[in-house]
Amino acid sequence: MSDSNKILITGGAGFIGSHLVRLMVDKYPNYHIYNLDALTYAGNLENLKAVENKDNYTFLHGDICDKNYLEEIFSKYQFDGVIHLAAESHVDRSIEDPDAFAITNVIGTLNLLNACKKHWLDLKDKRFYNVSTDEVYGSLGDTGLFSEDTSYDPRSPYSASKASADHFVRAYFHTYNLPIVISNCSNNYGPEQFPEKLIPLMINNIKKKIELPVYGEGTNVRDWLWVTDHAQAIDLIYHQGKTGETYNIGGNNEWTNIDLVKKLCAIMDQKLNREEGESEKLIRFVKDRAGHDKRYAIDASKIKNELGWEPSIAFDEGFEKTVDWYLHNEKWMEKIISGAYKAYYTKQYKNR
Repeated sequence: MSDSNKILITGGAGFIGSHLVRLMVDKYPNYHIYNLDALTYAGNLENLKAVENKDNYTFLHGDICDKNYLEEIFSKYQFDGVIHLAAESHVDRSIEDPDAFAITNVIGTLNLLNACKKHWLDLKDKRFYNVSTDEVYGSLGDTGLFSEDTSYDPRSPYSASKASADHFVRAYFHTYNLPIVISNCSNNYGPEQFPEKLIPLMINNIKKKIELPVYGEGTNVRDWLWVTDHAQAIDLIYHQGKTGETYNIGGNNEWTNIDLVKKLCAIMDQKLNREEGESEKLIRFVKDRAGHDKRYAIDASKIKNELGWEPSIAFDEGFEKTVDWYLHNEKWMEKIISGAYKAYYTKQYKNR
C-alpha cells in the first residue's frame, strides 16, 4: 500500500471499529482516516474522544444503505481504501428482525462495493477489506477447527447475511478485479463493548446482583479474541495481506459459556469483596437460542505463517483487564444503557 492513504472505515464508532480507528489514526499520521457510522444503538463516539480533534481524522455521519450519501463522500474524499465493519451484529436481534440484517449487511455491503467499482478507475494501491465472522462457517462438533477452506454453512439470519456479504465481496474480485481481502474472526472481548454482548452483560448483572441468563445448559463453545489484537490483525491484513485472500483471526481461547460465566463470577466476587461463590448463585439457565451453534473454533495458522500475527495477550490477563475496565467505567455503562450517548451524538451530527 502507498505511504499516504485516505481510508474509509465503516462502523468506526462500534466496538471493534473504534479500537481500529484509534489504532490507525495514531499509528499512521500521514494517513487520513474517515469514520463512517450511522450511530445506531451500538455506535458510540464517546469511544473516540482521544482522536476526534486530530488532523488526520474525520467523522462522517451516514448510512451505508444510502447510495446517494456514499456517492457524495466517495466523490468528495476519493478514498484509497475501505475497511468495512459496519453491520448489524447481534444474533438474537437477527432472529427477531432478519430484514434489518439483510438490508444493512448485504445491501449496505453491495452499495460500498459499487461505489468502489465506480470511483476506483485506477486500482493501483486500492483495497476493499471486508471484516467478517467465523459464524459463516456454521457449527463444529467436539473436535476440529474452522480454516479458510471450510465451506460456508450459516445457521442464523445474522451469519447468513454476513456469508452473503462475503460472497458478494469475492464475486467483485473475480468479476470486476476489485482488490479485496476478507477476514473471519472469533468472538471479541475487551473494553467498550455494547452491553448486550455476553461479557459486559454478565459483568453489569453481577455488579447489580441481577440474574445471569445462560442459554440451554451453557455447553456452547466460543473462541475469544482480545479486541486490540483483532485491530492489530486488521491493520496487518490491510497492509500486507494478499489480494483476493481470506484470513481467519482467532484467539486460541475456547470456553464453554457456563465456564466463562463462572470464571467471571469468581473474578467479580474477589474484586467486589463478596463471599466466594456468591455471584455464581445468580446463574439461571434459560431456553436455548433458536439454531444455537454448538461450537466455534478457529485455525489461525495462515495469518501466523504468512503475516506473523498471533494473539499478544493471555486470556486470563485480558479477561481481568476487561473486568477492571467495566468496574472503573460505571458512568460509561450507565449512559450506554440509558441511551444518553446516542441521543446526544445523533442530535449533534444530524445536520452534518
